[in-house]
Amino acid sequence: MNIYDQAHGLAKALKESKEVEEINAAMKLVDADPESKRMLEDFRARQMEVQQRMMSGDMPAQDEMEQMEKLFDTLSLNLNIRRLFDAERRLSVIIQDVNQIISDSLQHLYGGPSQP
Repeated sequence: MNIYDQAHGLAKALKESKEVEEINAAMKLVDADPESKRMLEDFRARQMEVQQRMMSGDMPAQDEMEQMEKLFDTLSLNLNIRRLFDAERRLSVIIQDVNQIISDSLQHLYGGPSQP
């Protein structure tokens, strides 16, 4: 099997994972509540704006970051949104772990210790 076939297999496994199922289920619950959906969309828009500014080198002020954290905490009080955030975090951990596994397998190319 070539690398691209394996990558497609991994993508399929991720799409069929319980973590993605949990994200989809949580999104349906959020979408069913117009107020929750609006709050989440507003948060995501602000989050995207801050991330884009950071990528362009414009670091947000400390008070702006604190406001974002408070907004996240407030949204997390909504059980459906918290369920979504938790599911997204679990999927993010899996993706980070997979990236680490791949990176570790190539360390020997750059002078680092080789992995089994």
